[in-house]
Amino acid sequence: MSKSKLSFKNSFKSFTFILIIFLSFGISYSKSQKKQYYPPHGKLWEKAGAKVSGFIPDKLNEAVNFAIHNEYSGSRDLRIEILKSFSKEPYIKIAGPVKKRGGPAGVILKGGYIVSEWGDVNRVDMTFSVTKSYLSTIAGLAVDHGLIRDINDNLVDYIWDGTFEGKHNSGVTWDNLLTQSSDWSGILFGKKDWADRPPSEGGIDDWKMRRLNTPGTVFKYNDVRVNVLAYSLLQVWRKPLPVILKEKVMDPIGASQSWRWFGYSTSWVNVDGTKVQSVSGGGHSGGGVFINTLDHARYGLLFLRNGNWNGKQLISKEWIKRVQTPSIANPGYGYMWWLNSGGNRKMHGIPSSVYYAAGFGGNYIVIDEANDIVIVTRWLEPGRLGEFLRIFYKSLK
Repeated sequence: MSKSKLSFKNSFKSFTFILIIFLSFGISYSKSQKKQYYPPHGKLWEKAGAKVSGFIPDKLNEAVNFAIHNEYSGSRDLRIEILKSFSKEPYIKIAGPVKKRGGPAGVILKGGYIVSEWGDVNRVDMTFSVTKSYLSTIAGLAVDHGLIRDINDNLVDYIWDGTFEGKHNSGVTWDNLLTQSSDWSGILFGKKDWADRPPSEGGIDDWKMRRLNTPGTVFKYNDVRVNVLAYSLLQVWRKPLPVILKEKVMDPIGASQSWRWFGYSTSWVNVDGTKVQSVSGGGHSGGGVFINTLDHARYGLLFLRNGNWNGKQLISKEWIKRVQTPSIANPGYGYMWWLNSGGNRKMHGIPSSVYYAAGFGGNYIVIDEANDIVIVTRWLEPGRLGEFLRIFYKSLK
């Protein structure tokens, strides 16, 4: 073979080798740079087949059917159900809006795509204590924007109107309120802290005269104290909290305009000369967030993506991490999100990294970052969430 042919052959081999390397790198780079899917505003949310998304279709259908056939056993007339369920509270009274609920509904996302949905996912319903997880975000945004200097600051340094006066209340921090361990004592908007979910033992005198716990040491689920947090955040932002949520979160993630956030008829306050409603962080006295299933799912997807929506960081990654950090008083509770990493509500057989928002009547937003999954359920019998999730996780290949 001549030198010129040999040289050409060697050059061709070298070119082919370089081309293969280049194409391989290009494919690899393309895969690594593939954009994550975010549902566009005002357009259909794209769906993906169960099988191609990594599920066993029959098993996934079994989980969905379980959710459909295990509807919350309480009345669909939530005014009746609230008064019945919280009848032990001595002064239970509905002070905010209440709406009759719909039937079971839900959606499952994988990689941002809808792989399954059931019920009326566009129906606006009350969401009760899932509202707390939205309220937590308002606090996180206040930290991100420098309105709260340090989450361990005492609120008396921010709110000087007497809400945090006295030896005990002056020791309450933002962290204490967010982890429901403040044991704040007082009356807000006509509601007494000790009358909210009182102990099963004793009576009014025992509850009123109880010994107060050092802030940060004892977990106690209490809507009056959650509403103290909402009121305090209103004083810090000096704007209605629903406006903050709409501008900073819900509009940027493409949520519908149908959601609402209410307080009580008694919770109107003066902010810079304007009458503003201090919203509630739950619904067991009425009010709270009223929202549809798909908007819940968008909110859940924002947390799945660590606060980033299509390239824009709406909530800091640091805050998303903080809400998942176990509190000292309850290892199963972070900043108003429930954690499956510990505590007496831990669901066995479910990844410990899972965390979720939970509300009365079986309303949930479940986040599983490890598996790139968001699950929203409405009106699932609360005691059967763990069973539903165990069936669901058996559908993953």
